[in-house]
Amino acid sequence: MIEFQHVSKSYKKVKALDDVTFTVRPGTVTGFVGPNGAGKSTALRILAGLSRATSGTATVLGRPYAELERPGFEVGTLLDAAAHHPGRSGREVLTLGAMLLGLPRARVDEILELVGLTGKEGRRAVGGYSLGMRQRLGIGHALLGRPRALILDEPVNGLDPQGIQWMRGLLRDLAEQGCAVLLSSHLLHEVEQVADHVVMIGRGRVLAQGAVAELSRGRGLEQTFLELTAAADRSAS
Repeated sequence: MIEFQHVSKSYKKVKALDDVTFTVRPGTVTGFVGPNGAGKSTALRILAGLSRATSGTATVLGRPYAELERPGFEVGTLLDAAAHHPGRSGREVLTLGAMLLGLPRARVDEILELVGLTGKEGRRAVGGYSLGMRQRLGIGHALLGRPRALILDEPVNGLDPQGIQWMRGLLRDLAEQGCAVLLSSHLLHEVEQVADHVVMIGRGRVLAQGAVAELSRGRGLEQTFLELTAAADRSAS
């Protein structure tokens, strides 16, 4: 459903991504984890067609994002929760998205309920939203077209414990419906609670990938990642 094949990205002398290869299958949540600056956002921007890879390919449903016939119905993206116009209300943001996709206005009410924004909150300007509310709105916008794949960059940032619990349930429900979910985060413990598979990235390279139970080794993903990072640093030196 989502596939990276030998993706590399360089900015002059800096290599942001180095031979990144992994697959996200339908009906699964894959955690794309690593520290800030590891290359996660760069990889997702390439997948969403916002940046070009220096080499390799990143595809959704077998195609580059730019070649999808109906991208809003095939893949939903949340790469920046602050991207929506601050002067528009949450309802206006969703209504414009629904109009672009040719969806009925009733879909806006469904989405507001799904992401837990009340009618009053939906009428407020986005500029007055907390980060958690912006995350909920962004996820709702990504889900308008009931996409078959979902790409989320750090979606739990700003969510309170109740919001994080809600997010876990939503992502698991989407996976059970057959959606392929790619979730990037630097919060390894949180990813461990929701993901089926994990891809660990450090300094632009994939350090390990596999089932959560396999990589956590009964000690937690964070400990495994620290050990892999230390080993990679020793090898580089």
